[in-house]
Amino acid sequence: MNTDYFVLALKSLIHKKVRSWLTLLGIFIGVAAVVSLIGLGDGLRTAINSQFGISSTEVLTVQAGGISGAGPPGTGVVNKLTQADNDAIEKLSVVDKSIPRLVPQGKLEFNDVVGFGMAMSIPDGEKRDLVHEILEIEAEVGRLLKDGDSNRVVLGYNFYSGDADFGKDMHVGNTVLVQDRKFEIVGFTKKKGSFIFDNIVHMNEDVVRDLFEIEEEVDVIAVLVKDKELIPKAKEDIEKLLRKRRDVKIGEEDFEVQTPDQALADLDSILVGVQIFIILIASISMVIGAIGIVNTMFTSVIERRRQIGIMKSVGARNSHIFYQFFIEAGLMGFIGGLIGTIIGTLVAYVGTQGINAWIGSSASPSINFGLILFALLGSFILGAVSGIIPALQAAHQHPVDALRS
Repeated sequence: MNTDYFVLALKSLIHKKVRSWLTLLGIFIGVAAVVSLIGLGDGLRTAINSQFGISSTEVLTVQAGGISGAGPPGTGVVNKLTQADNDAIEKLSVVDKSIPRLVPQGKLEFNDVVGFGMAMSIPDGEKRDLVHEILEIEAEVGRLLKDGDSNRVVLGYNFYSGDADFGKDMHVGNTVLVQDRKFEIVGFTKKKGSFIFDNIVHMNEDVVRDLFEIEEEVDVIAVLVKDKELIPKAKEDIEKLLRKRRDVKIGEEDFEVQTPDQALADLDSILVGVQIFIILIASISMVIGAIGIVNTMFTSVIERRRQIGIMKSVGARNSHIFYQFFIEAGLMGFIGGLIGTIIGTLVAYVGTQGINAWIGSSASPSINFGLILFALLGSFILGAVSGIIPALQAAHQHPVDALRS
């Protein structure tokens, strides 16, 4: 008997044709918007997360704050960090290593084509291997930099793959101009799926300081903590130290100390806020769709009064009539949700691939089956609830009055 309800409801929807599809439009648009935009938000989160390129959970990032431009972290600020700040941080009891980083913006020329991007300093000695390990930097072809490589550079993967677009493929042994100075390419890094790291120029720290005329300033300080359990204390100690060195009070800091997890958490909170706003806007369309279902079901009750009278005259109970209209309304919502889910998932999948191509990420698009199930169940419930009052009206039709109509 339960299956019969769905069969009768489906036949009724097919019979209504145009009116049914117009009623489904509101549910379809709402569900498609929610599914696609949440999916795109998840894809954007995954793509951006892949840009950080830091694998260690025991690394704190220290950078100056204040007035900053649109360049790399720590650049364009009023009061920069210094090598002395780095040395003081490294002396803290909870700190294992402290590594100053320089990420200046500059000019790269190859094949008479000029491009602009970022250089990244690589320290000498044992800290070199530590930077490579933390950032998961490996050579795709050639090798990584060594101590004493004063006129040599390693380039990110996109220079090797041709995505950097210099009109000619680059190879190990080629010469490039950085800030109008000649450098030999000794290697290319493996692809990280990061717009930043796949398009960066690796140079030894002393070369960067000389080439860009940088004295004591540093852009970012990477701090390796002795144990991940000490991260909260390390963060607190570094902040206390820098407040004293930079002569600022609590709440007036012109610097920030972050863990990779904290940075990603901040990003997630922003994206979640945007998604909630999107859901609220899309919900308006779903409410309109629900009102459309109510209107359609009331019209259906009026049009089928004679059918209701015949069903009651041959023994149908009020509950039978109620369930037929109730399930019909739920099925109407479900079909709208199904179409919306399919379209929304396709939009999210294709859109995520577009985001990856735009920012140079290799994050794989994914299908959120939990979201799909929730959307289908929610659309059926929304439709069914919208049909309760019309279904009750149909169930309480008097058979004689219904037949006379």
